[in-house]
Amino acid sequence: MSQWDAVATVTNCLRHNSLAGEALRSGPQAADGEIVRAVLAGDRESYARLVERYRDRYARYAARMLGSADAAEDALQDAFVRAYDQLAQCKDPDNFIGWFFLILRNRCFAERRRNRTSASLEAANDVAADDRTDGGAESAERRRALQVALMELTPDQREVFVLKHVEGLSYTEIAERLSTSVPSLKMRMHRAYDTLRELLRDHT
Repeated sequence: MSQWDAVATVTNCLRHNSLAGEALRSGPQAADGEIVRAVLAGDRESYARLVERYRDRYARYAARMLGSADAAEDALQDAFVRAYDQLAQCKDPDNFIGWFFLILRNRCFAERRRNRTSASLEAANDVAADDRTDGGAESAERRRALQVALMELTPDQREVFVLKHVEGLSYTEIAERLSTSVPSLKMRMHRAYDTLRELLRDHT
C-alpha cells in the first residue's frame, strides 16, 4: 500500500467522519482486532470505523500535549495515516489502540521538539474554545489558564497529567501504555501538581 493511498483513505475518513459515524454507530460494534484483520484482507473502507472510534478521544490528548487545536489535528491525521500505512506491522491487532497511541505519542513528542517554545495565548484560546465543557466565560478562562500552565510542564509530566485527568486512565493503565512503573508515574504527577499549583495560584 503506497503512502498516497494511505493519505487518500484516511483523509476521506476524516472528511466524512460525521456521516460515516452515524452508519457505524448504527451497525454492529466489531472489535478492533476484527477491523484490523478486515482492512489487511482488503476491506480498506473498514478503517473508517477505527478513525470514528478514536478520533475525538485522541484529538483531546494531542491538543493538550501540543497546545494547539490545529497542530493536534495535523498530528492526529498524520498518526492515522502512519498507522494505516504500517498496519501490517501491528503485531497484536486486538491491541490496535495501544499500538496507535504510541504512533501518536511519538508524533506529538517530535512536534514539541521542533517547537520548544511554550504555547501562545492564541493557541491556548483555540484549545479552550474547542473544549466541549460548558460553563461560561469564567470557566473558559480557567481552561485557557490551565492549558498555558500545562505547556510549562515537561512533556513527560504533561502526558501523565493528560492521560490521568483528561482521558481518565488509572495509573496502572497509564503504566501499561507507556511501559513504565506506577511509582515513576506518581512522581511525575507529584511534580506536575507542584508546578501547576504555583502557576495557577491566581486562578484558584
